[in-house]
Amino acid sequence: MRKSGSNSSVTIRDIAKEAGFAASTVSIVLNNAPLARYIRAATKQRIQDIARKLGYRPNQLARSLRSQRNHTVGVMVFDITDPFCTPILRGIESTLYQANYVPILADAHNDPRRFERALEMLLERRVEALIVIANWLFVDITALADLEKRSIPTLVIGRQLTETISSVVVDNEAGARLGVQHLFELGHRNIAFILGPKFIADSGQRWQGIRAFARSTGLKIDRRLVAELPTDYDPNHAFDTAFRLTEELIRSGPAFTALMAYDDITALGAMRALVKSGISVPDQCSVVGFDDTAPAALSLPALTTIRQPMETMGSAAVDTITHAIHASLERLEFPPTHRRLPPELIVRESTRRLS
Repeated sequence: MRKSGSNSSVTIRDIAKEAGFAASTVSIVLNNAPLARYIRAATKQRIQDIARKLGYRPNQLARSLRSQRNHTVGVMVFDITDPFCTPILRGIESTLYQANYVPILADAHNDPRRFERALEMLLERRVEALIVIANWLFVDITALADLEKRSIPTLVIGRQLTETISSVVVDNEAGARLGVQHLFELGHRNIAFILGPKFIADSGQRWQGIRAFARSTGLKIDRRLVAELPTDYDPNHAFDTAFRLTEELIRSGPAFTALMAYDDITALGAMRALVKSGISVPDQCSVVGFDDTAPAALSLPALTTIRQPMETMGSAAVDTITHAIHASLERLEFPPTHRRLPPELIVRESTRRLS
């Protein structure tokens, strides 16, 4: 008898020999084939028990060739070093694992041409679906339009591109309202803002949330205290860009007691400029970011920010995409879905009540 644990060479014939049944019967049971419902429960149990004892593992490659499925999902990121990606990827991987799917990861390195080539490579490997974690560069990408023609379930995290491609996003307007409301409730009225680039949808949505709150409370926004990241924005230089913009606000704008930034890296660059100019955070100026990426909690002082539920966004994306895969296999309609998840205010050390 073969020892338990030597599963690299255990075959259906080995199990059949020990169980005393035909190899075809064992195959039907272990593959849960339609004919399995005609096999006695005791027979099934004996075959399964022996398979476990011998350490049998099914040949997934053979299964995929028979079923023409490979249980893989392409996961495309534009920059794997972006701290926004890491928790999203964790949510994607964990939920795919639970659903018996394997991710194939591709990193575009913030290069549109590399994105298109990586997309071709994923499709050549016959992934069953595609999840894209969008970033600032995504507005230049049109390659996903072809996926609709191929009927490959596709979902974008972080952007809602069209009604025909599923998406998972955070409620940017609600998040921005939470941030400015926090500063308002601490007594701040002279608030500076560093907005994202105009071409990024998130930036416009967050600005709408800020202005809506200002209208509802009578908060006056001084346009001299509003800076904007440039249209040639590169997130790899966001810290330095925010540093320079904040220096300009300090030098040429009216005094302010609080600053709200487009995202965490922008907020950290702003804090550096404030401290370098002799302005203490939060004693003389409170600062709020957006995203709650890992650096936010590690800064000194730790950054108050708006948390995007990034790991949950990854999990929600997988839930949506696996439902779409199953619907496609059953030849059922599965219309695109768009999920908007609520943000959360995370209060740390960079904000305080105005004295």
